[in-house]
Amino acid sequence: MKNWKPIVKYNNKFLNTVGIFFMIGGISIFPYVVLRETYLQDNKFWTKRRAKTINHETIHFQQQLEMLVIPFYLLYFLEYLIKFLISFDGNKAYRSISFEQEAYNNESNLEYLKTRKRYNWLRLIFKSV
Repeated sequence: MKNWKPIVKYNNKFLNTVGIFFMIGGISIFPYVVLRETYLQDNKFWTKRRAKTINHETIHFQQQLEMLVIPFYLLYFLEYLIKFLISFDGNKAYRSISFEQEAYNNESNLEYLKTRKRYNWLRLIFKSV
């Protein structure tokens, strides 16, 4: 499963629909990673940003695989809800979700998925908001 890769698509309309309340640059919905069409621009800035975002979303893809997909989404939402009730700050709650912490901490390391230990996000789950 470690070598499995998501199917990458580009679709602004879908991301605008999913992100009704906030701007989403990309999302991992098994087995896809959907990015904004802006990431298709062929210049140094967007090429680097695209690689970083795909890496971030592929970390989520691997988390979804190890959690058998549906439990990932349930735990993701539950963890967000608990951390939101603690902080009453949606952005703070989102950033403190263990899955997001692992992805944000390692999105710039394009080699991370080659050495990533399964269930690595577990060590971050009880980290406070």
